[in-house]
Amino acid sequence: LYRNLRDYVTLDELDVDIHFVKENVVLSPRSHSSERFMHGIKVLMARQYVDNLSEEVKKGMKEKAEQGIWPSKAPMGYLNVEGPDGKKIVVPDPDTSEIVARMFERYATGRFSLEEIGEKALEEGLTLKREGNLRAVIQYTLKNPFYYGDFKWKGKMYKGIHVPLITRQT
Repeated sequence: LYRNLRDYVTLDELDVDIHFVKENVVLSPRSHSSERFMHGIKVLMARQYVDNLSEEVKKGMKEKAEQGIWPSKAPMGYLNVEGPDGKKIVVPDPDTSEIVARMFERYATGRFSLEEIGEKALEEGLTLKREGNLRAVIQYTLKNPFYYGDFKWKGKMYKGIHVPLITRQT
C-alpha cells in the first residue's frame, strides 16, 4: 500500500477501514486527521524511496555504459556473467557465439536471404531467447553494432569492452 500511490487513493475513496497490524493502527473515515496525515506522509515517503531507487538504477546503468560495459541482458551469442570486480559483464557464449558469427559471414556473401540465415542458424543449434518473427530477429541482430564492439544505449553510441564476434568490416 505504501509503495503504490494509486492504491492509496483508491482505498481512500472506497471508504473502508484498513488495519495495519504491525503498526497497531486502524485507518478509517473516522480516523483523526493527524492519523490520516501521518499515513499520507508514509505513502509519499515510500513513493520518494521508489522514485529515488529508480533514479539510482538508471544512473548506475548509464555509468556502466560509459565504462563500456553493456548494462542490460546479453544479446544473442553472449552471456551475462559476473566479472572479476563483481560487476555483471558480457562474454561470448561458447555454445552460440560461433553460430551468430557465421550468420554475419553468410549475410556478407550476399547469397543468403534473412530467412535462410535464420534457418541455418537454428539447424546449427541456435535458440531464440524470445518468440518472434525469425526474419525480424535475424535482421535486428545483423544491424546491431554490439557484435563488432560498439553499442547503443539510450540513444548514444558507446565503445564496448566486450569481445566482438565479428570485425567492423564484416
